[in-house]
Amino acid sequence: QLSEDVERASENPTEEREGGMEVHEDSSSVILPDGELGTTTPSLRFSKTCLKNVFSVILLFIYLLLMAVAVFLVYQTISDFREKLKHPVMSVTYKEVSFYDAPGIAFYPGKARLLSCKHHYYDHIPPLINPGQPGAIECTTQRINYTDPFTNQTMKYALIVQGPRDVKKRELVFLQFHLNETDQDFSAIDYLLFSSFQEFVSSPEKAKFMKDCESSYSSWKFSAGFRTWVKMSLVKTKEEDGSETVEFKQETSVVNYIDQRTKPRSDQLFFVVFEWKDPFIQTVQDIITANPWNMIALLCGIFLALFKAADFAKLSVKWMIKIRRRHLKRTRQVTNHIS
Repeated sequence: QLSEDVERASENPTEEREGGMEVHEDSSSVILPDGELGTTTPSLRFSKTCLKNVFSVILLFIYLLLMAVAVFLVYQTISDFREKLKHPVMSVTYKEVSFYDAPGIAFYPGKARLLSCKHHYYDHIPPLINPGQPGAIECTTQRINYTDPFTNQTMKYALIVQGPRDVKKRELVFLQFHLNETDQDFSAIDYLLFSSFQEFVSSPEKAKFMKDCESSYSSWKFSAGFRTWVKMSLVKTKEEDGSETVEFKQETSVVNYIDQRTKPRSDQLFFVVFEWKDPFIQTVQDIITANPWNMIALLCGIFLALFKAADFAKLSVKWMIKIRRRHLKRTRQVTNHIS
């Protein structure tokens, strides 16, 4: 309304002067309404303008507050992203398989001798017919000598046996060892597990392969006079450089073997069973939960809100200045008109 009045007044200055002259030429009864209009209408318009200015200032402060909140969100988002980059989360996934790649079982029997080795299924192990006597060796085995990787002087003898594969049929490998004499108070045989027997067979340098395995994998023991069950589970770990390492977790249960041979014996018998615990291969890798694309999208939205708020604040200030100038111009015109 103020702009229309100002434009109308600027377009018809002659009419206003004629109207002013008519007011002076008329009687005093006509001057009173014009005086009342000059005292009431500008004040009402001024009060509306003040309310609009106050409302605009309040909106400006609100948008400034929103801008401060947006700046804080930007800082917090960048801080959280940097924190998540420093602390990745471990992710564990399970893959079900029907057949495992046959593992290699490396035994270090010392003076002990392998009597029998056989694959069984469905956890059924028939009773031994002639315990302590040589039996059938139906497993794929290889023997190898290599230097100790930790001393590089001692020669070590290892017996490599192919492990079970068929997890659906619950395939297991049952081995029997015999030790005639020992100079120790406790009789035990060391062994270690590595991921692939086929890799060992196809390796051109088997001694180096076994030295690397002994350096990388842990070794365990099983004792004489017991039947030891070893249930294996496979864990694959993906490193940051993309490489993959494989290790075994095992659960061991030990049952006492009752020697029912007629004559008292001074020799020692070892019995050990290897089978898979479950058909799931566990894969472990570190993942970063912070997604850079989500952060970029959030920052774009925040910066867009900042620019829109700044643009609104600029337009609000321009509008307030324009309204103020119009009000002053209108006041001067009314003052000139009265004078």
